[in-house]
Amino acid sequence: MATEAPEQVPADEIKTMSISDSQAQDQPPSSSNPTDSMSLDERYELIRGVAEECIQEDELRNLLAHKSEPICYDGFEPSGRMHIAQGVLKAINVNKMTAGGCRVKIWIADWFAQLNNKMGGDLKKIETVGRYFIEIWRSVGMNLDSGKVEFLWSSKEINARAHEYWPRVMDIARRNKIPRIIRCSQIMGRTEQEELTAAQILYPCMQCADIFFLQADICQLGMDQRKVNMLAREYCDDIKKKNKPIILSHHMLPGLQQGQEKMSKSDVSSSIFMEDEEGEVNTKIKKAYCPPEKVEGNPCLEYVKYLIFPWFHEFNVERSEKNGGNRTFTTFEELSAAYASGEVHPGDLKPSLAKALNKILEPVRSHFKNDKSAKQLLQSVKNYRVTR
Repeated sequence: MATEAPEQVPADEIKTMSISDSQAQDQPPSSSNPTDSMSLDERYELIRGVAEECIQEDELRNLLAHKSEPICYDGFEPSGRMHIAQGVLKAINVNKMTAGGCRVKIWIADWFAQLNNKMGGDLKKIETVGRYFIEIWRSVGMNLDSGKVEFLWSSKEINARAHEYWPRVMDIARRNKIPRIIRCSQIMGRTEQEELTAAQILYPCMQCADIFFLQADICQLGMDQRKVNMLAREYCDDIKKKNKPIILSHHMLPGLQQGQEKMSKSDVSSSIFMEDEEGEVNTKIKKAYCPPEKVEGNPCLEYVKYLIFPWFHEFNVERSEKNGGNRTFTTFEELSAAYASGEVHPGDLKPSLAKALNKILEPVRSHFKNDKSAKQLLQSVKNYRVTR
């Protein structure tokens, strides 16, 4: 496999924006210190902390001990408006990975979105959504000026190096039975019971090949992508490849309503979108499922745990003096205990959560209101019909 690095998206395809000093104070966690100032244990804890599950922890530690800049693979299907699970959580995770010394290659899976019939399979619309996603992450504070983050369009990169890519896809397809590939259908938001198109059978083989095409040391994706990442490790056994990709699977944020295991951009009652107005965020959180004294399965508490604490390192609950006065929590464990005991009520938690989320989202809203081209980009995406 060739060792040349894939090209970055040309600068004229990613609009540069400036962030005011006041906005810059509220950026997702990152580190300005050189990686070589961190110990191996510190790098390991930072990177391992991104994931709900790591396969395998000893391999991750060994990788960090022997490679100063591991390549981390991340990616997304451009498929509609971006919700906070994609926007805020990915910014947090990518900034942690780069602070830990990783080079992050973010795969803009435009061909994959077309295979999966997103945006009706219209590649031009898919590309527009992809540019909108990049604009969101830049405005929310993903550290794109570090030189350690690349956005790579799958269609462009595959066409440029087709002689490397397609033989790998064919080899993966040849070595796996159809039932094994169908078990990976979750990565596309499908179930094993759905009737899949031929394109959707090809999709997992291609995503598995991406990992090797990008020469990834680490796969940093959601738990919903775990099955295809495991397929890549199994493939390493088949071809006797010693260094398998390490899997870091991050937690999936639930939807706002009871029983919604995952946010869905096609269900507006499920999601908070990155450019939602302050009033919309307040209303959605006010209507969200948040049973008193119940921690497990409570989406509001999950947002505090996975978004607010990593961003601000604390959570401020505002209450009247009658209800105990304001209180600042510095750990989620402290907050969850107070909530379970009834000391913190949903009526306290919800407005405090909405206020914190609005503080994170304000730079995004401002950018899409005040930048003419960003405003047009958002309007185009809003006008598109989302398809499964």
